[in-house]
Amino acid sequence: MTPPDRYDTSTLAEDQFEPGSDGTVMKNLLNITSREEMEIIETEHLWRAQTQLLGEIEPDQKLTARELRAMHRLWLGPIYPWAGEYRQVNISKSGFTFAMAHTIPSSMTTFEREQLGRHTPCQFASQDEIAHSLAEVHTELMLIHPFREGNGRIGRLLATLMGLQAGLPPLDFSDLAGESREEYFAAVRAGLDRDYRPMTKLFADVIRRSS
Repeated sequence: MTPPDRYDTSTLAEDQFEPGSDGTVMKNLLNITSREEMEIIETEHLWRAQTQLLGEIEPDQKLTARELRAMHRLWLGPIYPWAGEYRQVNISKSGFTFAMAHTIPSSMTTFEREQLGRHTPCQFASQDEIAHSLAEVHTELMLIHPFREGNGRIGRLLATLMGLQAGLPPLDFSDLAGESREEYFAAVRAGLDRDYRPMTKLFADVIRRSS
């Protein structure tokens, strides 16, 4: 049985879940079966990856899809064998279906050209322009959902790195996981029509709260 608020998959191999986890933890290199323990481990590794990347990102660096895969591998490589690879299964969440797995390579090529190509390095004159750039990149990446797990956190990490290029401090996304959660999901869905205004508003709030 799929636990509440986790991803549903249209095709799912049995060995993707760790034996003994009751379908709550994906098969992993650490043989962890507790969802709570896995969340702690993933968070610890994310902080390590973010600390390393914050020290490596260049202000004039144009980011690529390949670098996103490398970030994902840096973070989750010690935990999952598929870290850094595009997902092979179709996934949905709360009735919303993300890009079909077979379209991800071409979608990420387009994302690199149209979003990363235009918005990185993130060096814009005003906070409104920065908020729009972060919002468009984040929304399009979330609609693709290229990885089996960790897309939201990779999206927030990417936004933090872009913010660093723009001269911002590390971004505080705590509200997006709290009272603004439903507003955030609605903003992602608005991106289906290339309407980035709802997400831009949320990112403007994140920038103000982080400054």
